[in-house]
Amino acid sequence: MNTAFSTLIRTASHEQHMEAETSTFMSDLLGGRLGVEAYARYTEQLWFVYEALEAGAERLASDPVAGPFIRQELLRRGALERDLTHLRGADWRATLSALPATEAYAARVAECAREWPGGYVAHHYTRYLGDLSGGQIIRGKAEQTWGFARKGDGVRFYVFEDIGNPAAFKRGYRELLDGVRADELERQRIVAECRRAFALNTAVFHALGEEFPLTA
Repeated sequence: MNTAFSTLIRTASHEQHMEAETSTFMSDLLGGRLGVEAYARYTEQLWFVYEALEAGAERLASDPVAGPFIRQELLRRGALERDLTHLRGADWRATLSALPATEAYAARVAECAREWPGGYVAHHYTRYLGDLSGGQIIRGKAEQTWGFARKGDGVRFYVFEDIGNPAAFKRGYRELLDGVRADELERQRIVAECRRAFALNTAVFHALGEEFPLTA
């Protein structure tokens, strides 16, 4: 195979990626057409996904397939909890609830974390590289629309304080993907799981869109 695995994984999931990015909910959110309540609800859903993603990270750190991707500077759960405290108050956990689509997404991430390191890598890639890239657009729009302090409470999820050079970090991450310890069949399965990850994410956006429809 001549094509680098990082290139293959990006191009194979391009259609699903675009569908997620251009969902009605995300378009309305980034367009400033929804209130801060919609942003807070979205942040709640992210917490469930990252709880599943990061709860198993320590155990996977020694795994030959997933281990190289476990990087402390990427972890987002603590930042999400600070954002939720700002958005919902100190007792945010008391009212926290997952949409059924979010439950399905988090359950699949947790299943991969327990049983399939290659699948975990697929979810790790779709989440964290997205946060480092498109997530920065969301941060800027949120600061502009709802008046959050720049890189402050409310948008800390999108701030990677320990990554000084995101472009270099992403290059290094793609090199890890290129060298992932997996044969051709397993790589195809990882690519398929990337597509599934984007589909699960898009389902959450659709559910949020139903919860926060634009009034005519």
